[in-house]
Amino acid sequence: MINYESPFVLAVDIGSSSVKAGLFDSHARSVTGVEAAVAHAQTVASDGTSEEDADQILRAVESAIDTVLAKAGEIVSDIIGVGFDCMSSTVLGVDKNGDALTPVYTYADTRSAPDVDRLRTELNVPIIYDRTGVMQHTSYLPGRIRWLKRTQPDIASQIDKYVDVSTYIFSKWFGRTDVKASYCVSSWSGLLNRHDLEWDHLLLDRLGINAENLPELAPWNDAETDLTPEFALRWPALAELPFLLAVGDGAAVNVGTGCVDETKVALTVGTTGAMRVLNEGPAPDVPTGLWAYRLGADRTLLGGSFSEGGNVVQWALDNLRLPSIEILNDELEKLEPAAHGINVLPFIAGERATGWSTSATGVLDGIKVSTTPIEILQAMLESVAYRFAMVGDLLLPGLNSGYQMIASGGAIQNSPWWLQTMADVLGLSVSVSAEQQDTSRGTAVLALNALGIWDSLDTYPAQIAETYEPNIASAGIYEDARYRQSELYSKLLG
Repeated sequence: MINYESPFVLAVDIGSSSVKAGLFDSHARSVTGVEAAVAHAQTVASDGTSEEDADQILRAVESAIDTVLAKAGEIVSDIIGVGFDCMSSTVLGVDKNGDALTPVYTYADTRSAPDVDRLRTELNVPIIYDRTGVMQHTSYLPGRIRWLKRTQPDIASQIDKYVDVSTYIFSKWFGRTDVKASYCVSSWSGLLNRHDLEWDHLLLDRLGINAENLPELAPWNDAETDLTPEFALRWPALAELPFLLAVGDGAAVNVGTGCVDETKVALTVGTTGAMRVLNEGPAPDVPTGLWAYRLGADRTLLGGSFSEGGNVVQWALDNLRLPSIEILNDELEKLEPAAHGINVLPFIAGERATGWSTSATGVLDGIKVSTTPIEILQAMLESVAYRFAMVGDLLLPGLNSGYQMIASGGAIQNSPWWLQTMADVLGLSVSVSAEQQDTSRGTAVLALNALGIWDSLDTYPAQIAETYEPNIASAGIYEDARYRQSELYSKLLG
């Protein structure tokens, strides 16, 4: 029985497939039974569409908060603030009244590929890369704004501001069109000058917009207050509390798993994947192929992200008619590493790190009559591990530098075989987070720190469940397989 300690914070995690909300105590422990999850989904299509109605997400967030407050009982009076994290690289256009003119476009929408390609020819890409911390890509706003102006000029002409979905939600709750956006969420836009912490004016000029067409910027630990009468009545316990600005979900995962300095590396595999290090101090150089996002004025999240992760697992299970990954774990452990002869580019949802191709698709090379479904699954999961290793080569200056790799995300935590494979491919120990809600916990930690309850981001350290050590014999086999994947990539994508 956990003896929870007040005060409490409400943490809201706006994810790509569900909104989760829950109460966390002063030790950042999730209060059992006082949580909610509300599903929502994007519209996706073969032309690259990945979008969702803004008010559908808004309703999902509001429903999750309603449920948590209803479950909180007497401790509702001990809530001192609300923290948010949000799926990153979202954008929608709003009019002068703050009403949505477009759907919410997600990082996975690739319809702006030709616009991104044109921008790459117009811009001094290395200079823009250094200023914004990101490569020009369909994940980010510059190409999206160009695409909207090209394909929907009538709607584009009516857009007063381009905002992320968390800023849109706040504007509805606080009844204003001038709510702020955090440096953190804004750095995922590809429009933030990470050195000056302001919108990149030269890039805005190129896009034909100005800073007034974007939210005002502020640190994540700034807060919005004074809910509209409607929401003050709906949520009386929150009416006078600070609502901290949203951070990107990737930043929240790092904090939630305890990866808050350069010695700990977050390896996350949910629907998609990422490897990240949180640096303190001036904005660091960005190795080509990676990105750098600001958490705040004094911390940078450096790493690489992938459009592939658990979605690769789900694709294989659905299309190869396999049982769940938990059931398959024992069968995978019987297979020899990379002995199937299959070479995979796992870009079923496009590519981000490290090549940032705007045209990449998934490739299975080497299929034979004798190939079995589980071998295809094995090859696909191994191929994702090779992509992580490419980021690791750029992110980590040497394999024996004392890093602690901490894995999280349901897709990989449910597969001991995949965790061992990651350790073998990376040549590093991989520890597994013992925290049940890494992202929400990180959001709670940030809120507790902003509200003065914690004096650092690791006042109460995150817990580790177990550690996987690399198998040296397998590491050599995987090194050869990585080389074959690299050759296939070069042949098909340059």
